[in-house]
Amino acid sequence: MSLLQINISEEELNASKNVVAAANDSIKAHTEEFINLVQTNPEGALHHIGQHFIDFGLKLLIALLIYIIGAWLIRKVKVLQDKRFKRRNTDPTVASFTKSATTFVLSVLLIVVTIGTLGIDTTSIAALLAAGGLAVGMALSGTLQNFSGGIMILAFHPFKVGDWISAQGYYGIVTAVSIVSTKIKTIDNREVILPNGALSNGVIDNFSALPLRRIDMLVSVAYGTDAQQCIDLLLSMLKEDKRILDKATAGADDPMVALKSLNSSDISFVVRAYMKNEDFWAVTFDLNQRIYTELPQHGIQFAYPHMDVTLTK
Repeated sequence: MSLLQINISEEELNASKNVVAAANDSIKAHTEEFINLVQTNPEGALHHIGQHFIDFGLKLLIALLIYIIGAWLIRKVKVLQDKRFKRRNTDPTVASFTKSATTFVLSVLLIVVTIGTLGIDTTSIAALLAAGGLAVGMALSGTLQNFSGGIMILAFHPFKVGDWISAQGYYGIVTAVSIVSTKIKTIDNREVILPNGALSNGVIDNFSALPLRRIDMLVSVAYGTDAQQCIDLLLSMLKEDKRILDKATAGADDPMVALKSLNSSDISFVVRAYMKNEDFWAVTFDLNQRIYTELPQHGIQFAYPHMDVTLTK
């Protein structure tokens, strides 16, 4: 990275030297021409000076008019953009970024056209702008990656402010989305700032994208348990909770309990049920407590890792 930056600095220095040398040669040539004209024809020299002042004054007047009209047009473009964004309810971050980028490009174009109207060669200026842009681009390569990632997020909306997401090893609610980073507030009330470059290229788990969410829970009990009795008890807990949905209320699948697996030390029942997204954790915690409290009351014991040893002669 340092070698690239050094090379770019040398290119900028060489371009600046070329501009200064060209200006010096031009001034020297015009000075010598004027001195010769004064020596040979003083009246013609005065006429020549007057003609140059008139020409420069006209160019300056035209350049001022171009700049004033161009600045007015840039302001009108900003006003039209504001109206369009408000009419379409565009995301504030997208609107701000678009207006800033448009204003910058139009302003640079206006300055180049104004300078060109004065008769100044804009080729060297364009070369300096290109070299400077390349230097800034190389120095801010990471920022540009985050910038492009922010554009992707704002364009495709994988999440929005207020969504619960899991990304880059963090889980929390999105509090702000800018053009280069995203802020989330974790469950333990920490603010984490994630760069949009890594965020747009990684896996994003959005828990708020859909209105319903399903709980998947495993309940492990000891061998010898009456399977149908355990299924009936777990189903009754699901049906008694008004927050758990079924086909009749929300079109979701009905709550279900089934014997999933026979393990080395226990048997496992799977519990599945749909609820509104905002009720997920409350239902999970309440259901856990009811299972732990009520199953033993009906003679169903929870399993724990153990080994049966049989001794023989």
